[in-house]
Amino acid sequence: MRARFPLFRLALHRRRRMLAFLAAGMVLFEVLMVAVVRAVPPEQLFSGAGHGVPDTFRAFSGSTGDVSIASYAGLLGAGLVHPFWIAMQLTAIGSLAAAAVAADVEAGTVELLMVRPVSRTRLLAERAGAVVAASFLLNAAATLTLTAGVALSPALHRAVPLDGVLAAGLQGCAFTLCLTGPALAVSAAARRRAPVVGATIALGAVGFAANFVAMAWHPAAPLRYLSPFHYYTPGDALAHGTLGWGQSAVLAAVGVAGVCAALPLLRRRDLAP
Repeated sequence: MRARFPLFRLALHRRRRMLAFLAAGMVLFEVLMVAVVRAVPPEQLFSGAGHGVPDTFRAFSGSTGDVSIASYAGLLGAGLVHPFWIAMQLTAIGSLAAAAVAADVEAGTVELLMVRPVSRTRLLAERAGAVVAASFLLNAAATLTLTAGVALSPALHRAVPLDGVLAAGLQGCAFTLCLTGPALAVSAAARRRAPVVGATIALGAVGFAANFVAMAWHPAAPLRYLSPFHYYTPGDALAHGTLGWGQSAVLAAVGVAGVCAALPLLRRRDLAP
């Protein structure tokens, strides 16, 4: 344990192939989205240049209502809230968060770690760092791909500023942090990895469903405030070229709160399997 950040490096090393495939998949998916947007103008996909698009489609463009999916920013934003994008992010977060504590408790290997001079705080900090690094890798892969696609297409560049692509990428990091914190809290308290993976998937799937229902059914509109997808709006960022600081702060605050909750849970629990 004399090496610098050994638990952080080990967590990423064990899942290096998974992360490489996820990053490659993210790049290929965003390349496909850019190719589709360049090949078929948005106004041709929807009638009335987007004016007749139902409000529920806002959930698929990553917007609170200012940006229609029948626009370049809306279609590119759809690539950043697409179920495939969400699934890749949840795979990385769920896998690494489960490995933070719960997987070692389930396998009985956590006792081998604790006999070394490793504190529980250090264990959580380095494993949390690995989850954040993996999420950053996937968001960077998507952001760099979209940046290249926008820069190489005059039509896209006129409609979507490069500052907007960067802002959308930063919002993606805040969104994944929002899911990482609660997932780590569950891992710090659980004895099996299954609850961690289940909680991560539930946060993503239920959160998206709640946001969709809130947009589709007016009486359920208050539900949108409970969904991370209400605060994660890459479509707005792509269109306006600015980062929604308030929305990103809410996402980051939830993530930090989850990590802060994980620490006392880990300190007080029995690590015996």
